[in-house]
Amino acid sequence: MKISYNWLKQFIKTDWTSEQTSELLTDLGLEVEVVEKYESIKGGLAGVVVGHVLTCEKHPDADRLKITTVNIGLEAPIQVVCGATNVAAGQKVPVATVGTVLYDKEGAAFTIKKGKIRGQESHGMICAEDELGLGTSHDGIMILDETLEPGTPAASVFKLADDEVFEIGLTPNRADAMSHYGTARDLRAGMLQRGVNVELITPSVSNFRVEMRTLKIDVSVEEPLLAPRYCGLTISGISVEPSPAWLQDRLKAIGLTPKNNIVDVTNYVLHELGQPLHAFDASKINGKVIVKTLPEGTKFVTLDDVERTLHKEDLMICDEKGPLCIAGIFGGKKSGVTEGTTAIFLESAYFDPVSIRKTAKRHQLNTDASFRFERGIDPTITEYALKRAALLIQEVAGGKITCDVVEVYPKKIEDFSVLLNFNNVYKIIGQEIPKDTIKKILVSLDIKVNSVSDSGLGLTIPAYRVDVQREIDVIEEILRVYGYNNIDFSKKFNATVSNSPRTEDYKVQNVIASQLNSQGFHEMMANSLTTAAYTKLSTTLKEEHNVTMLNPLSNDLATMRQSLLFSALEAISYNINRRNSDLKLFEFGKTYHKYLNGYEEHKHLTLSISGNRNKESWIAVQKSTDFFLLKGYVTAILTRLGIEKITNAPVASDVFSEGTSICYNNDTLVEMGVVKKSILKHFGIKQEVYFADFNWDLILKIITGKIKYSEIPKYPEVRRDLALLIDQKTTYESIYNLAKQTEKGLLKDVNLFDVYEGNNLPEGKKSYALSFTIQDNTKTLTDVQIDKIMSKLQQTFETELGASLR
Repeated sequence: MKISYNWLKQFIKTDWTSEQTSELLTDLGLEVEVVEKYESIKGGLAGVVVGHVLTCEKHPDADRLKITTVNIGLEAPIQVVCGATNVAAGQKVPVATVGTVLYDKEGAAFTIKKGKIRGQESHGMICAEDELGLGTSHDGIMILDETLEPGTPAASVFKLADDEVFEIGLTPNRADAMSHYGTARDLRAGMLQRGVNVELITPSVSNFRVEMRTLKIDVSVEEPLLAPRYCGLTISGISVEPSPAWLQDRLKAIGLTPKNNIVDVTNYVLHELGQPLHAFDASKINGKVIVKTLPEGTKFVTLDDVERTLHKEDLMICDEKGPLCIAGIFGGKKSGVTEGTTAIFLESAYFDPVSIRKTAKRHQLNTDASFRFERGIDPTITEYALKRAALLIQEVAGGKITCDVVEVYPKKIEDFSVLLNFNNVYKIIGQEIPKDTIKKILVSLDIKVNSVSDSGLGLTIPAYRVDVQREIDVIEEILRVYGYNNIDFSKKFNATVSNSPRTEDYKVQNVIASQLNSQGFHEMMANSLTTAAYTKLSTTLKEEHNVTMLNPLSNDLATMRQSLLFSALEAISYNINRRNSDLKLFEFGKTYHKYLNGYEEHKHLTLSISGNRNKESWIAVQKSTDFFLLKGYVTAILTRLGIEKITNAPVASDVFSEGTSICYNNDTLVEMGVVKKSILKHFGIKQEVYFADFNWDLILKIITGKIKYSEIPKYPEVRRDLALLIDQKTTYESIYNLAKQTEKGLLKDVNLFDVYEGNNLPEGKKSYALSFTIQDNTKTLTDVQIDKIMSKLQQTFETELGASLR
């Protein structure tokens, strides 16, 4: 946001330098990023002076050139060769002396140098108005007032405007400061706190009067919730022309291009008071003005010649025949002010910020008006700004006010009430501020003190401070005006060590993240917002469970995700398309679900692997990732967390072509498997992707119990191997469970270390090589005990599974 210092000083009379003012504004939270100098004429006509033409003779070697001698206030006149047809002796003219820098129409600089033109010396240039940037005419040199003294600087003759402009990095919450008046209001509060007693001067509208009631346009508001306050009046007999220089300079200083006197006044008041206005050609309004919404799909052409399709919730300014303007955002082409306009209907209103923001986003329109409306303007100055603009229009365009102010304001927008506790102020700020200082600061911010007690204050916050509605907001206001730099702090820093449990979410998360990083995984963080279309890729995900955004930025970011799979696939696709196809990714994130009884969030950890296990190397054979690699990573995580007594079950989700679930007490702990090719195709992925989804909430619940441990056994363990010939359908899991049931006391572990299927085996058979670890925690086992256990296991396998030794 740009703020003109000259304009600002119309509200506050101050002799402070721009550096002092910018420093205070920054301390108040209105950060001044840069201060730029503005000149109505680039270069300020430095080096251009008034000259008196003493003689003017024809150039001996050029028919169109003349040789002049010019008095520019020096001891001796200078000679200037001039090509203008209207130059003559006795004239007072502007002369650019040697060394003067002027600028052409494109802004390129050129320097006046001493030189020779057709053999005659020239020590300057007699200028036309376009050469000085004072106009567009190049018919001849400028003829100045005869009473001017030679040598007078041209800048003082033409009364050039110069200014300093603050570029303020305004935060979105500071809607109250989006104008020169709002900035001046904050500046006054800061100056008062620093002992500088200044008055806030507001433009007077006491001269406002209705001169004749010949053109009244009635107003009907059919959507009072979207347009709580609407004012308007008519001005007749105006002349639409370019604005006067002072108005154009004000707008140019803050980066606006002047249009005409009517539009310029509405822009001027917008940046002066923060109240957007709109002027309609009164002759193009049929009947009365109606503020309403229109049916879905209605077509409307805006001022930029673009035909827009309206949404059913877009608030429109209409007449009895159709739409005139998108309320608070952009005018219509048919109702705009043109050079032939002689009467206008001037609008000043307060529109619902949410409605304006949604409409602006839908149509991708970002105007100065919408910028302010969607953040919340001051509803109390609607009529005042209208009168201010009407008087300015009369000043620059003539005309008469031809009707009383028409206002629709069915329900007054009330101020906010807040209770402020002094102890809370001291606690938050960290320093005791005198109560009188607190009250003085609040009053300087237009916050009314309704009641005072030993413990606190009862306050009324003005409606335009939409960012101050809680006690903590008021404390922030006190602190920023009091000055952050005025808060003392101790040179001694105290730190406290929190005694949080080792199973705290962030601690467990850090442990697992470190483990995965050491295994070559990269952590990813995806947006929780996604597209609703992803739910159609899986029947497990229900569209009715989608949490839909009320005001989405786009259709691709309209829904909260129900699964972390699709954001992982987006990342995998993005990397593969950039020739990074060997991937190991993990993400901690939440999913969001809507049910009949409300909304739920669930935290997950997901692993995604794809491509080759390791980078290409001459010392290693390339091997693709597979399901068993993923299972190894999953098992390592569960082992690190000490989660045991898990069981396997068929996977419930249909996003996997093959997969399995790991359960704990009948609750699904992990789902993992190979992602379906049909889903991968949707993301343009042609290689296999293996995905694991941990129920992180359940994991935290499991590990919050007491830690159980046992002593390390003092007696050795024994390993025995068996090579079993078994049926093809027999699984390792069935062998494992049968062995554990047969020998519950001393059998510690069973491991499958070789599988053979091929020649020299009976049809329908396979060979499993198994190791059995046996250990007694109380004594050393004897060979007799070990052989007895192995015989019992062998007999059980033969009886239950039909196995035999190879």
